Amino acid sequence: MAEAFADEQHFDILVLPETNLILVASVIEPLRAANRIAGRELYRWALYSPDGQSIETKAGVPIPVSGSFRPARETDPLFVLSSYNWKKSATRELKFQLSQTARHRSLIAGIEAGSFILAETSLLDGFSATTHWEDFEDFAAAYPQVSMIRERFVIDGKRITTGGSLPTLDLMLELIRRAHGYSLALEVSRLFIYEQERTRGDLLQVPAIGNMRIVDTRVQAAVKLMEETVEAPLPLARLAKRAGVSARHLQDLFNDVMGVAPREHYLALRLNAARRKVIETRATFADIAAATGFNSASAFSRSYRTHYRESPSDTRRRVKVKA
Repeated sequence: MAEAFADEQHFDILVLPETNLILVASVIEPLRAANRIAGRELYRWALYSPDGQSIETKAGVPIPVSGSFRPARETDPLFVLSSYNWKKSATRELKFQLSQTARHRSLIAGIEAGSFILAETSLLDGFSATTHWEDFEDFAAAYPQVSMIRERFVIDGKRITTGGSLPTLDLMLELIRRAHGYSLALEVSRLFIYEQERTRGDLLQVPAIGNMRIVDTRVQAAVKLMEETVEAPLPLARLAKRAGVSARHLQDLFNDVMGVAPREHYLALRLNAARRKVIETRATFADIAAATGFNSASAFSRSYRTHYRESPSDTRRRVKVKA
């Protein structure tokens, strides 16, 4: 999938007291990483607290905010973050504010215990949702009007909910993928290099993007081969043979486990490697093409432009001007 660079996206982030520091980072850091990798400001965000004071996280590290949460008719997505003692934050004033702003927002996300805040405000009525696994049964019993799903995150129309910090990271990767393509989400994931077990149908299932430990050893072997052969890509038949399956079976496995075809994952790896060289080095485009498995500089440039909606020269010129 080509990265269709949309207008920059702004997020309003309401952080409630006693939120885990890692939960805030799980929302913000993927966006920051996407900006860095893309070499442009794809995302902006502003943090708010109920009273405008810095948020004291459970780790004792305060988080500065832009001000108090006083929404008007903003349409930007709103993320509500909470970890502990959410009931103390669910004041009549806050619930009124959320109810009013929900009329205008393009979407509202309840991050971890933020899902309770949204449910208390009736903003999840009739929607599918999830929450932290420790609270799942209590949530389902308290809000029967919400269809609970045992997933790491749930996107249902204009409502999003997540089940914890790492599921929130998975969510952000998915939002990046939807807005800017698989390759950018892949590169952001690889920047964090976190591992998580994948078990189909299990609560711990995560998107297979980046350097994560994949349960299916055949797909794992193929991914490792791709990463080792960026300079000289292998045909699908050879990849499959070395992974111990037929080409058709590998194709099916990849679509099932990774959510994309082998060719798309392979190309994303190569073009991401190429873009890093375009941005971070002074290598010629012919040398970059050779180093990332393209037959010629012109073939590389065509693929690069199709994927990133700009030429390698445009990228290098834009990043140089910005620097």
